Amino acid sequence: MKFLGNIIWIIFGGLIISLEYAVGSIILMITIIGIPFGLQTLKLAMLALWPFGSKVTESSNSGGCLSVIMNVLWILCGGIWICITHLAFGVLFCITIIGIPFGMQHFKLAGLALTPFGKNIS
Repeated sequence: MKFLGNIIWIIFGGLIISLEYAVGSIILMITIIGIPFGLQTLKLAMLALWPFGSKVTESSNSGGCLSVIMNVLWILCGGIWICITHLAFGVLFCITIIGIPFGMQHFKLAGLALTPFGKNIS
């Protein structure tokens, strides 16, 4: 069932979302300062490509204070807007019974989009 959900997800926009995150990641990695943010955007691209069956977990070595500082910078520099967009799509999909599984995947992406530092995808 997860495989079928991922195929439907890819056909109806998951591939586009993943490509957008990948292009954004490449653009962020052009500068040395943008590399950590580009790596987090790659994490979002991986989850956006195959969300069904993937779990977002806290990292065992979360980075402590540095992770908190980087998450605050992420939120201030655009992470909040990414999160709001995924929340809006999640609510939109959850209006119908058929769309609830896809809405839940957008809620998962919203959580990762708000604070990506110190989290792993498994």
